[in-house]
Amino acid sequence: MGVIQRVVKPRTKRGKRILLKKQPKIVENTKHCVFIPGRKSSLSVSNCMKDLLKLKKPDAVMLTQKNDILPFDDAVQIEKLLQKHDSSLFIFSSHNKKRPNNLVLGRTYDQHILDMFELGIESYKGCSEFKGLSEISAGVKPVLIFLGEQFDSDQQLKRLRNLFVDMFQRQPLKQIRPNGIEHVISITAVDNKILFRSYRTILSKTTLKTPRVELKEVGPSVDFVVRRDHMASPDLFKTACKRPNVKGKKIKSVRRDGFGSKLGRLHMTKQDVNSLQTRKMKGLKKTFAEKKLKRKSDADKNGPVVKKPKVAPATQTKKLKKFSKKGRKLKGGQV
Repeated sequence: MGVIQRVVKPRTKRGKRILLKKQPKIVENTKHCVFIPGRKSSLSVSNCMKDLLKLKKPDAVMLTQKNDILPFDDAVQIEKLLQKHDSSLFIFSSHNKKRPNNLVLGRTYDQHILDMFELGIESYKGCSEFKGLSEISAGVKPVLIFLGEQFDSDQQLKRLRNLFVDMFQRQPLKQIRPNGIEHVISITAVDNKILFRSYRTILSKTTLKTPRVELKEVGPSVDFVVRRDHMASPDLFKTACKRPNVKGKKIKSVRRDGFGSKLGRLHMTKQDVNSLQTRKMKGLKKTFAEKKLKRKSDADKNGPVVKKPKVAPATQTKKLKKFSKKGRKLKGGQV
């Protein structure tokens, strides 16, 4: 019988806050990535790891100690490292005679390995080789462009594309200004290779309202080839992508249609339509014959109309004012 692990409850408020941050959330934080150096790595692999770290900062950390890990044979050590740093993404570097210049990209779900892809570096050009432009600012949300029909037809590359989106996406934004689009990452699938390119956007003024956009390559420029992979089953992947239904406080008389539009129902008192003030037009005015006919019909229904006797108005004293022939008021009793 296995030993039951003891549940350690937090003793301080700080420890409680840390555990609450690690719990699952409906709206997840930006995914954190751990860069793990293997037992042996070449210079190009190390430089490529550093350049990818620049693109992922500040949501990434590089481990300094080398780790003797075989991800496809035993991934328990990687899972422990990710759990320690509260991360769900990792990039592992290795180099040997059988598989030189190797990078393993992966992610976890529920603290267990979900997907892993082994990419071999065939050609590499670092950021230091691209001169003339400043480096990309840390934390900038990049524009991801995927080119190639294989990303839609090949199931392996479909999952790899999804992993790249997880790796380089930031917090979702509702609005963004044109100057905020500073970084573009292009990933192309052609001839069984994955071409990774990084560009900086340059906006130049034009006669139109929209500026002219130019792309300048800033690195890194890497040509990958896919070697081994470990993909989750379709059921597990579907479970990992499932979003919980958020049941908020029910609002009366409010619903959403099939297109997501918000509809509301208003409850109002009964209105007397006959008493509404409408626009009076001369063409719609009743004629004398119509008025006479209406009075006759009302008399037939309700009987003859008895006219009330007119009451003489109260006499009012009017002050006489004297005016001259020109219309000017005279003073005193002048005539």
